[in-house]
Amino acid sequence: MIYVGIDVHKHKCHSALMTEEGIILDEITFENNHEGLSTLIQRIQPLGEAKAVLESTGNFWIKTYEALEAATIQTTLSNPLKTRAIAEARIKTDKIDARTLAHLLRTNLVAASYVPDKETRARRSLLRHRATLVKTRTEIKNRIHNLLDKYDLKSDFSDIFGKQGMEWLRGLQLPTIDRTILNSNLTLLDSLETQIQNMNIEIAKLACNQEDVKLLMTMPGVDYYSAMIISSEIGDIKRFSTSEKLASWAGLAPSIRQSGSQTKRGHITKQGSRMLRWILIQSAQISHRSDPRFQSLHQRIATRRGNNKAIVAVAREMLTVAYYMLTRREEYRGMNMERYKEKLKRLERIANRGLQ
Repeated sequence: MIYVGIDVHKHKCHSALMTEEGIILDEITFENNHEGLSTLIQRIQPLGEAKAVLESTGNFWIKTYEALEAATIQTTLSNPLKTRAIAEARIKTDKIDARTLAHLLRTNLVAASYVPDKETRARRSLLRHRATLVKTRTEIKNRIHNLLDKYDLKSDFSDIFGKQGMEWLRGLQLPTIDRTILNSNLTLLDSLETQIQNMNIEIAKLACNQEDVKLLMTMPGVDYYSAMIISSEIGDIKRFSTSEKLASWAGLAPSIRQSGSQTKRGHITKQGSRMLRWILIQSAQISHRSDPRFQSLHQRIATRRGNNKAIVAVAREMLTVAYYMLTRREEYRGMNMERYKEKLKRLERIANRGLQ
């Protein structure tokens, strides 16, 4: 068996090829592109059966991982937070990192990260792109509000970005430069609205064929978009043996510091999927107002520790409920059938727009 450690960067990567005895056979620096990856694979394959490991660094690892996967080389994605041998090294170079990864792999000490299948990775990309568009839209709306505050302009409309509000914004008399800036922001806003609607249609069409999504939608505060994020971020629910492990992976478990007989619990760890934590917090804002179970939990904790901590507690409880729903294939026990039917009708209505 040959063990391959790869230190991945945006443009260049460094790899170390190692035997079972820890002897370095070869070291290769290659471009992180199709030609460079082909060169690496051509150097590996003549040596026999091989395993590879690379660190999870942004999105740089995806090309390398998929190329090795296509070449039928068993590949592990290392969790950088847990690869302490590299993270804490005083002398840190690409060459040393690649060798260390290869040593960890041959001694079976790699803390592996979960890698979803290609279909799930594609769904994640679509969902995260939609979230980025919404974030950008919010930034532009804030710029427009700042411009209005500059001239102390107030609108009589409840939604300044609704149909009537937009007409009012387009008709405002402002100095030439600020009028130009406002026009630019309004054009960007229109374009983003169109793109977000297109993303909604694509996501809805995918959601119609996902049983896990429809199951999660029976929970209050969860629509097709949030259900798609929860399902895609979790991936295979069977990889978590308990709901506590899922909460810990999502970064919703409290940090613990223990020394001797003293145990201190702190804030949530915030490690793991930021996207999953974000959508659960958003869903908790709705569910605690509409469902007796989550409402009771929120009131109990908010009284003692404040609203923010209560919302986080509801988000964790929702994740626990989602775990049991997905593992047992059960609908939410407090499901409101009328609301659920409304969610399904909305899902079908949005998905059908793409067929018109």
